[in-house]
Amino acid sequence: MDYFLLLPEGCVCDILSFTSPKDVVISSAISRGFNSTAESDVIWVKFLPDDYEAIISRYVSPRIYPSKKELYFSLCDFPVLMDGGKLSFSLDKKTGKKCFMISARELAISWGVDTPWYWEWISHPDSRFSEVAHLKGVSWLDIRGTIGTQILSKRTKYVVYLVFKLAKDHHGLEIANAFVRFVNRVSDKEAEERASVVSLVGKRVRRRKRNVKRPRKRVDGWMEIELGNFINDTGDDGDVEARLMEITRLHGKGGLIVQGIEFRPE
Repeated sequence: MDYFLLLPEGCVCDILSFTSPKDVVISSAISRGFNSTAESDVIWVKFLPDDYEAIISRYVSPRIYPSKKELYFSLCDFPVLMDGGKLSFSLDKKTGKKCFMISARELAISWGVDTPWYWEWISHPDSRFSEVAHLKGVSWLDIRGTIGTQILSKRTKYVVYLVFKLAKDHHGLEIANAFVRFVNRVSDKEAEERASVVSLVGKRVRRRKRNVKRPRKRVDGWMEIELGNFINDTGDDGDVEARLMEITRLHGKGGLIVQGIEFRPE
């Protein structure tokens, strides 16, 4: 006998609201007593961010969702553009934590403005944004992205990634440095001293280079390289900056296609 069928709907709602989105889906599959309640807006609204209505108001193309459950899974599977297409927003499917990607246009890229012989701005069929940045050739590679901690999920560890592709003629991208810092607490110099070593091409790194972070392929077809991580406690730490740079070995670099920098819960 399915004893959950005997429980009042409000009681079942309370039980499920203390679980996770994954638990709710599993519970509805194994117990008829959870079926109808597991579709309730009362449950799914608790898995959405507290400020989800404010976020929705910033969408480039507003959408209407029949239920909070559909809204939740839509945000997990289909990132939406905000703030005039400068930022994309999605949810982590398991936890409901907020994910953001800053578009390449909103990044601070050295020599990236009004210098088409160094960087050019092009459309890309696989990008969620209208433009990506294509590195034609520089010796000084420096890319920064900044986001306010107040819009991120609280009490959450975030990992930051550069999301990119490589052109066939890429070169000079074997080694770079990367770090993440709280702008108001850690200086550039301090952050640079503890920067990690990364490779955007992975396999071409010489064996004598140890502890080199390597890129991996994403499900959307892009590559990502970890720039660093941080813990967002109460959301009052001001801005967080992520930076990729190669400004010591001044050889030629080219063939990097940047979609953006993503802040994602671990």
